[in-house]
Amino acid sequence: MKRRNVYANIAMFSKLVILLPLLISVVGSQDTNFTYNGFRSVNLSLDGIATITSNGLLELTNDTRQQKGHAFYPTPISFKNSLNDIAFSFSTTFVFAIVSEYPTLSGHGIAFVIAPTRGLPGALPSQYLGLFNDTNNGNSTNHVVAIELDTIQSHEFNDTNDNHVGVDINSLESVKSTSAGYYATSGGFMNLTLISGHPMQVWVEYDGVKKQINVTLAPINVDKPKIPLLSLSRDLSPIINKTMYVGFSSSTGSVLTSHYVLGWSFKMNGKTQELALSQLPKLPRGKERSKLLTIGLPIILVSLVLVAISGATYVIKRKRKFAELLEDWEVDYGPHRFKYKDLYIATKGFRDKELLGSGGFGRVYKGVLTTSKIEIAVKKVSHESRQGMREFVAEIVSIGRLRHRNLVPLLGYCRRKGELLLVYDYMSNGSLDKYLFDQPQVTLSWSQRFQVIKGVASGLLYLHEGWDQVVIHRDVKASNVLLDGELNGRLGDFGLARLYDHGTDPRTTHVVGTLGYLAPEHTRSGKATTSTDVYAFGAFMLEVACGRRPIQANGPSEDLILVDWVFSHLSQGKIMEARDPNYGTNYVAEELELVLKLGLMCSHSEAAARPSMRQVVQYLEGDVPFPDLSSLGLRSTGLTFAHGEGFDDFFMTYSSSMNKGFSHSSSIANSLLSGGR
Repeated sequence: MKRRNVYANIAMFSKLVILLPLLISVVGSQDTNFTYNGFRSVNLSLDGIATITSNGLLELTNDTRQQKGHAFYPTPISFKNSLNDIAFSFSTTFVFAIVSEYPTLSGHGIAFVIAPTRGLPGALPSQYLGLFNDTNNGNSTNHVVAIELDTIQSHEFNDTNDNHVGVDINSLESVKSTSAGYYATSGGFMNLTLISGHPMQVWVEYDGVKKQINVTLAPINVDKPKIPLLSLSRDLSPIINKTMYVGFSSSTGSVLTSHYVLGWSFKMNGKTQELALSQLPKLPRGKERSKLLTIGLPIILVSLVLVAISGATYVIKRKRKFAELLEDWEVDYGPHRFKYKDLYIATKGFRDKELLGSGGFGRVYKGVLTTSKIEIAVKKVSHESRQGMREFVAEIVSIGRLRHRNLVPLLGYCRRKGELLLVYDYMSNGSLDKYLFDQPQVTLSWSQRFQVIKGVASGLLYLHEGWDQVVIHRDVKASNVLLDGELNGRLGDFGLARLYDHGTDPRTTHVVGTLGYLAPEHTRSGKATTSTDVYAFGAFMLEVACGRRPIQANGPSEDLILVDWVFSHLSQGKIMEARDPNYGTNYVAEELELVLKLGLMCSHSEAAARPSMRQVVQYLEGDVPFPDLSSLGLRSTGLTFAHGEGFDDFFMTYSSSMNKGFSHSSSIANSLLSGGR
């Protein structure tokens, strides 16, 4: 009997030894419990432009463009059981507000974050929300969980819309997302606008037993809804580390936006304490009404009436000056339509000092919107015919929803009699051609040029394949590539040539484009395709690498056509001598040779022999090896590939098409010039 008691005591002691670390871990995690009804005198770890205002608001971003802000609880929190590596349950609630200077635009949102470090080193603003960058987005080594309140639709992350809530795990492509709103007591769904400027409350709850995340959203004056906005069944144990930091991240883009957190409560292994809403700090108000206005209101009203009567003639003239053409069908495009008056004021009356340039589609002016202080570029396009205008405006609005880092964002439009105005984001470094041609004062290094080429290729691939419909650019060239503040290449004017296609007779060959960039089949049929865009991109690559226009107006006849000129260097085994001497010897030979040869391949006279933009991007990124063209020779009958190892069916087809397309002594030039006859 005694021996049995001894064994029982030993077994009991062993169980206590096993359970003791677990109990200590649970107790340790339960100690993390805080509630902030405002942030005055609160110790938070801040970085970026985040700050705490004098009245206790946590201001993650202020009226600054392209910035980010982080605020984290300064102490690491135990999120896992130290024995079985299972994530604990936790819950948090916070009240936030997004205040934009522009009623219908914002940038870019706010996120509650669980991260392995305080702050998020290397994270970018704008669409990256201060969480990730273009290199680590999607990496499983991030160990980041975030609840995003996103106010911009980024197609590259497959966002639901421009007003959504999502659960992000190691990536900005949400695992699950839905439109912002809440379920009322009756069960009906009530929409919410995140950029309304009104405070809203969020509840985030993770059940470590059920492995489920619930996210709930509601206005500040509404009790917590019984039905969460979204639920996700996911075990966070493999994603988060044993100790993590909790906090907030936010970012701005081109629109001045302030992101605030008014109060925050957090608890491990239990339900978080509710916030005392009446004690939360107030959001900053707009400009206070003048005391003089309040006291002298009757006098001011009488004065305004007198001014209105005496200035009736002036008002009528002004209305005519700012008259717009607005038809019933344009009501649906309201958010994308600008008032002509606003554009007139922004460009200082479209005066010549604000003129950025002019081209085949019209004149472009720089402007600053008075309400939002956003810098814009306004393109004035003459279009007398009303036929097809409705379809074109619908297409322009649709194209305005395209979002890609290498496309110039189209913000909206305005229409007057005989005139269409398109509004774009302003690119501070202007068009690429001024850095290439006519002995430029400032030129680009080879590495900068190569990045521009790859960026434009990525943007053109997105137009061809990355959206729900194919968009043909129709006029790819250096003057339509704009450089932003970081010298990233952004393709502009995509789809604009459609203006001249709507309303034309489909039996006619109405060609829109620029000589030197037009594919032979385009000049013959007048039909633009993705392959004609590839042809133009080939000419673009060659002009960037060589610093020459596709057709030299002045110079020896044998150097007239850039494609011929580059090919002559290739046939002599001296293709590297075709480079632009302005960037000297500071270049990567493999990259330069790839661009020159790929430019020739894209410039083939036969559409079937050209690569797609997906193949072009793969070659430029090095994902697919570029075929060995060392066996390409020049014969008296034109260009041909000698048979050799390593050429697949595609390049044998390319060989035969080159013999067919380039059959004269000045083969490529003749093909180009005869294609339009």
